[in-house]
Order: sequence, then C-alpha cells, then structure tokens
Amino acid sequence: MIDIRRPAIAFACTLIAPTAAMAQFERLEPRFDALIPRTAAIEVLADGIGWAEGPVWDASDGSLLLSDVVGNVIFRWKEGVGLTRFRERSGYTGTEPFTGREPGSNGLTFDDRGRLVMCQHGDRRVARLNEDGSITVLADRYEGRRFNSPNDLVYGPRGDLYFTDPPFGLPGTFNSPDRELDFTGVFRLAPDGAVSLLIRDLRGPNGIGMSPDGATLYVSSSERGRALWRAYPVRPDGSVGGGREFAEAVGGGPGGADGLKVDIDGNVFATGPGGVHVFAADGTRLGRILTGQPTANVAWGDDGSVLYITANHQLLRVRTTTRGAERPGPGQVKRTRSDSGRDDEVE
Repeated sequence: MIDIRRPAIAFACTLIAPTAAMAQFERLEPRFDALIPRTAAIEVLADGIGWAEGPVWDASDGSLLLSDVVGNVIFRWKEGVGLTRFRERSGYTGTEPFTGREPGSNGLTFDDRGRLVMCQHGDRRVARLNEDGSITVLADRYEGRRFNSPNDLVYGPRGDLYFTDPPFGLPGTFNSPDRELDFTGVFRLAPDGAVSLLIRDLRGPNGIGMSPDGATLYVSSSERGRALWRAYPVRPDGSVGGGREFAEAVGGGPGGADGLKVDIDGNVFATGPGGVHVFAADGTRLGRILTGQPTANVAWGDDGSVLYITANHQLLRVRTTTRGAERPGPGQVKRTRSDSGRDDEVE
C-alpha cells in the first residue's frame, strides 16, 4: 500500500530494454513498420514513480515534465541527469490530508507563451504556472459547480483549451460525496475565459487529443471492461459536433483507455490495454507498443520523433520514424507536412 501523503521515490536508470522474452511490438500492418522501425526498442528511463502521467516535452531546455499523480509532484527528466523534482504539491495544495488515491497533477501542456498548464486533481481545476512561480486558476467551475477532477487537456488552433473531467481524482471516484456535477464531461475553455460543456454522455472521459488540422477532437473513454476512443468534428467556432466511435481496443493486457497523442499524418497513439495502441487516421488498427503494464499517456519529444511513455511506475521511450503534431508554445517546434512530403519546421 502506497502512503499517498508522502512523495513517491523516483530515480533515474541506465537505459535498458525489457527482457527479450517479452514481445515489445505487435505489428498488424506494414504501415506500423513505417512508424516504428524493426530496429526500435523500448527503453526504460526511470522507475519508482507512484503513478506516472501527463508527460510533455519542454523544448526550451530539452527536458520532459511528467506528473506523479499519487506523489503530488511534477518531475523533470533530462538526458544525463535523470529525474529531479520540478514542483511539489502539483495537484493538491490544501492543508487537510487528502483521502483519495490521486491528489497530484495529471495532464500537462504548454500555452502559446510557453507557460505550463496543469490539470490538478486534488484542487479540481485547470491552472497555469506563471513565470514567477505563482498559480493562475484558469477554470474550476461550470455554472457555479466545482469540476470533478480535470484529467487531460489539449489546445486547439484557435487557442481553445479542451479538457476532460472524470471523477478519478476524487475520494470515492464516481461515488464521492464531494461531487457537485452529476455527470462527467468534456469542456472547452475559450480564449476569453468562458467555459462551455461539449460532451456529457461519456461515463469516463479520460485522454484527449487533436488532429493536425484541428478538425477532429479525440477522446478516450475509460469504462469497466471496455476501452473505447471517440472522434468529434470541431466546428469553426471551437464547439464540436456529434461524435462517432473511432476505435475500440482489441487485445488483452493491463490498463484501460487513457492518454493519447497524434502524429504529423494523423495517426493516433493511444494508451490502452497492454500498452500503446496505434491507429491510422481512418481508425485502422496498425499495431501496439507492448509495455506489459498499465500505461497512462504519451508525448512527443526531442526533435519530435521520440515517443515518451508513462507506464505505471516507469518512464519509457521509443524512437520512431514519424513526428508528433502537438501544438507548440514559444521554443516548441510546430511540424507540418509540406506538399513535397518533407517535414517543415515552423517556429
């Protein structure tokens, strides 16, 4: 039993690959080989994290930030240095003991000025870390009622911030007496600060991502016994239309549908049972990165071709032959596909 009142102990490891006896990749289509080369291997970068989540690459200094949702801390990982503690009390800043399992920050991203934006489970809000170390609350209520526990987030091309709000960070989760909303939703925080409800018919909205052109919003749904991903068309005003089932997990393994990211060509890298499921933009199942453990989220890093994976107590990485399409802040590099097929970098 982990004592959630104490930060989890984390440490950097020598880069090692999982044992040869364990298959690392499930290759279902030749298109998977074009994304994950046959020479690729899963590397373990760090271990001992309480529950690793919400990774995001910080191009300003070539490091990765990740949440320990159990330990209530954000760690920084840097090549040659390993893990260091970046921010304490990352998700719960209250004075009373937290009685749930996951008080810390979860999803992390950067805004268009390069400031870190966090989903804070324990404080039940989306907040920004300012340059001076202070916190600005961006959203903590919908129609006067507190959110459940914002989980994951992504910026759209208009500057809208989309985030999911399941009750996983609440003591008692779905049965928590502290719930003020009687549904679990997906919300949009507009650039003017207005909060609108987009989706309310998913029992456990979790991971969230955006297609490279900003036209499709992907949301994972964590339901008992089912791992499902849905796709929603994004309207010009930032709202979304009716959703459709994009994919459902096939293949066993620990864990459920959780975080996701999209690459430059619209392929979706979504954590789910057994590891990271890879789908083409049309929903075709291409393969899996098999971590063999509950896997929470992914992020593109380095030059955009390295996939970092938070899996249970570990930080992993896989070198790919594609690149991420994440929306950048200052110092981040936005990647587009030119008509010639080359990768163009736009500051």
